[in-house]
Amino acid sequence: MHPSTVEHPRPQLTRPEWDDLSGPWGFAFDDGSVGITDHWSRRADVFDREIQVPFPFESPASGIGDTGFHPVVWYRREVQVTARPGHRVLLHLGAVDYRAHVWVNGRAVAYHEGGSTPFTADVTSALDESGEQVVVVRAEDSPTDLRQPRGKQDWQREPHAIWYDRTSGIWQPVWLEQVPETRVRALTWTSDVDSCSLDLAVRVRSEGIPGLRLRVVLRQHGRVLADDTYRVHGAEVHRRITLGGGDMSLGHSEMLWAPESPNLIEATLTLLGEDNAVHDEVGSYTALRSISASQGRVLLNGRPYYLRLVLAQNFWPESHLAAPDGDALRREVQLVKDLGFNGVRLHQKVEDPRFLAWCDRLGVLVWAEMPAAFEFSTATVERLTREWLDVVDRDRSHPCVIAWVPVNESWGVPALERAPQQEHLVRALYHLTKSYDPTRLVIGNDGWEQPVTDVLTVHDYTASGAVLTERYGDHAALAHTLSHIQPYYRAVVLPGATVADAPVVISEFGGISLDVGGAEAAGWGGYGAVRDPALLLAGYRELVGALLDSPAVAGFCWTQLADTQQERNGLVTASRRPKVPVEEIRAVTTRVSAAVPGDAVGEFAYGDYTPGAPAGLG
Repeated sequence: MHPSTVEHPRPQLTRPEWDDLSGPWGFAFDDGSVGITDHWSRRADVFDREIQVPFPFESPASGIGDTGFHPVVWYRREVQVTARPGHRVLLHLGAVDYRAHVWVNGRAVAYHEGGSTPFTADVTSALDESGEQVVVVRAEDSPTDLRQPRGKQDWQREPHAIWYDRTSGIWQPVWLEQVPETRVRALTWTSDVDSCSLDLAVRVRSEGIPGLRLRVVLRQHGRVLADDTYRVHGAEVHRRITLGGGDMSLGHSEMLWAPESPNLIEATLTLLGEDNAVHDEVGSYTALRSISASQGRVLLNGRPYYLRLVLAQNFWPESHLAAPDGDALRREVQLVKDLGFNGVRLHQKVEDPRFLAWCDRLGVLVWAEMPAAFEFSTATVERLTREWLDVVDRDRSHPCVIAWVPVNESWGVPALERAPQQEHLVRALYHLTKSYDPTRLVIGNDGWEQPVTDVLTVHDYTASGAVLTERYGDHAALAHTLSHIQPYYRAVVLPGATVADAPVVISEFGGISLDVGGAEAAGWGGYGAVRDPALLLAGYRELVGALLDSPAVAGFCWTQLADTQQERNGLVTASRRPKVPVEEIRAVTTRVSAAVPGDAVGEFAYGDYTPGAPAGLG
């Protein structure tokens, strides 16, 4: 995969020409107009500030840095664009929290609800002939609406406990694209390792052109794997592409994707007319990779695989949930690799697709999680379900994503153990996710009170390695803990739960804060504080070692990667400065596990990884 693919705001469906609308926009607060949607769509005089898009106005990087309650904000920018003959002009918005209305030259072109998912407007008919166009965006985000999926964004004026400053309005890239009338609209990849094949679904806008064909060329490491052409009938094309590759049963094929050898398959899709004229051409990528759970183990490409995850908030002091720049996303993924982890649990955030593209490219597994609402109601059900399915649809072609987490720690379903209505929601989200994507693991409610799940996940912040051993040190101890112990005063499994022989992953633990004084040390104390880096390393070694020594646990997720505002329990500071030498953490993280002793570094046929160096470039 070429680096420019990773930098594209939509890495799995790219065209070479696109216009980045990041940078200065006119900006205005409109605190008194909740529910009034269009009164500033044609005015220029009210935009009395300038903001740097795509940074939320609460963040310093935006140039505003106002963390107060402002439920309605407006953006305005003049752009130069004229539609080329035979083309449409599309305006893409990566994410606007939470509701967005969009106008071009005073004409309404889009409405979208959902703070974490992208939307697109065909603005061609709203363009003026002059080439100078005015784009206006109105964003409405209620700071105190607990029925709205918000994740870790605080509903109080100042950040408290484990919640932090809000991210409102535009917070992911905004960009323009000129596309042919006849074009690829969307595509989805699904891999089947056992048959060494890829399922491709392509949505096409064909405009009734006769004889239209779709050519698909797949390459890996410069070698052509497939060059096929299909007739296009209607608006969708579904094909299975079988690849040569030999025996996949033992996972030794160089074609497979894994963290140790992230082998990607580059794709070029071309729409051809009867005369072989090119109507549209897009770039994409995929990989051969399977994930499943069986007999208490997680299986990657059919082989037991021990999960060494780290919890990541992906929040930056200068830009909040928005990344400071595209390279910051690469550095975050590389940091995870350098610390020895093979995966990341994205906590209460739907991350920028460019982050997932770097995980695909460098080899990092991803648990994808939906930001929670915190009050149960029918409005919560509607909002959560609609946006979650959009999240799954956006990211289900990324090889790095191995697990979906629609609910965390009963947030939004606080009476889950007692209220059938709330249990029905968790079960419904599990099954809806499976209906959209049956190829990945789904965790119904991460941490405890699980009515249905593919992986039994436990959150346990004991500060003692001996206690972890007592609870999870062997199969008998684990069975006793799941039946009789409540690590956070909550039952791990609900009565009548559908869990079968699900593997057990301790998906939150640790959380040790390092209190060394100074500006980066003040804040919430986490789940135990130490005052010396050596003590942090000792605690990490003790707690991680206790889980690695257990033959009954299929993996872990350490809390957490980086300090986040008042949460000071990261392995690195908020500015990504390591608190303990990276190689010391890596030595602990990558130690052989008793559950999957064959996954020691160097024993897999997947390949080698050198810290700090790009791995597995496709």
